[in-house]
Amino acid sequence: MHSDQIVRTFVEYFEERGHRRITGSTLLPPPGDRVLFTTSGMHPLTPYLEGRPHPLGSRLVNLQRCLRTTDLDEVGDDTHLTVFEMLGTWSLGDYDGRQSLDWGYGLLTEGFGIDPGLLHATVFGGDGLTGPDVSSLELWQERGVPVELTVEDNWWSNGPTGPCGPDSEIFLWTGETDTPPQSTPTTDDRWVEVWNHVMMRHRRLEDGTLVPLGRRNVDTGLGLERLACLLQGRSSVFECDLFEPWRRILPGPWPLDERSLRLVCDHLRSAVVVIGDGVRPSNTGRGYVLRRLVRRVLTVLRGDDPSRGLVDLPDELVRHTLDRFRQQEDPETVRRVLLDEERRFDRLLERGRQVLSRPRFRGPLGEEDLHYLHETHGLPRELVLSLRAG
Repeated sequence: MHSDQIVRTFVEYFEERGHRRITGSTLLPPPGDRVLFTTSGMHPLTPYLEGRPHPLGSRLVNLQRCLRTTDLDEVGDDTHLTVFEMLGTWSLGDYDGRQSLDWGYGLLTEGFGIDPGLLHATVFGGDGLTGPDVSSLELWQERGVPVELTVEDNWWSNGPTGPCGPDSEIFLWTGETDTPPQSTPTTDDRWVEVWNHVMMRHRRLEDGTLVPLGRRNVDTGLGLERLACLLQGRSSVFECDLFEPWRRILPGPWPLDERSLRLVCDHLRSAVVVIGDGVRPSNTGRGYVLRRLVRRVLTVLRGDDPSRGLVDLPDELVRHTLDRFRQQEDPETVRRVLLDEERRFDRLLERGRQVLSRPRFRGPLGEEDLHYLHETHGLPRELVLSLRAG
């Protein structure tokens, strides 16, 4: 199933059940949000989840681009990306979590044709403040889906305070299918999380206590790239159709090992999207995230061949990415931003080599040295270590 067909199937399924499609926002969160980037589909909807009426009603569905920096060090494995698209649904004080899970089960098994025997669910098992999520547990038991009860893994919050509640996660088995899987999601990483359904029933106060929300909401999120990977029978998100142009074209100018290729694909694709949403490199905030993405790419590219540069990035990949994420930025502008940042990086490299050639830094570097190099000379730890390794 092609990714565009996956999106259509998802949206139409929920439109048939009274949901209205809303337009996804940029990666830049609404004013007042504490995060640098939109990390989930719920961020642009925060005011409505807290009680404001939405102009399109109480049942919503959309496709939202997201960026998560918490997973940067995991990029290169089979499931993590920096920028990705998330399919989502919301009930704003309308139906409950049980209904949401029932529809989710129906879409996965009937709409997408997934064998019910390959599904597993996790449900909040209760703690000292709230009891177990009995409603979700009973739903899965009625559907014949095995359930694992957890505590921390199945409690969702948007920070130390604010809306929160139990969630139920749906996992798909990716191991051998000759015999039914016997393990559980917390004990076997061959279970891959597909869909998270959050029952926003509470608000956490500054002192840690929970109070009921004025109305109960349901917020669900499902990563498009991860779902496409699973439905297309691929072993990693980098092998689904959304990355096909990258994997086909990029090894031409830059022959790389598999993990390096994945990192370069992810970080360059993410950098294009971030630039497309109006961010420019800087030393703080969003601009620093963009700068870090570009410089990690350059560090990897030049690890094998110092002559490699972003001037060789194929135009087709820039245009493909901007089109995929429905962005209006001029591809030439994106290229200019990337090449300008590469020139800054080259100047930083030269300064770094000069500084590290000083007698003080010729021996092993300690934490104090690394801190000094960063604070005084603007040389990040990873760059210093890369220069020393080279």
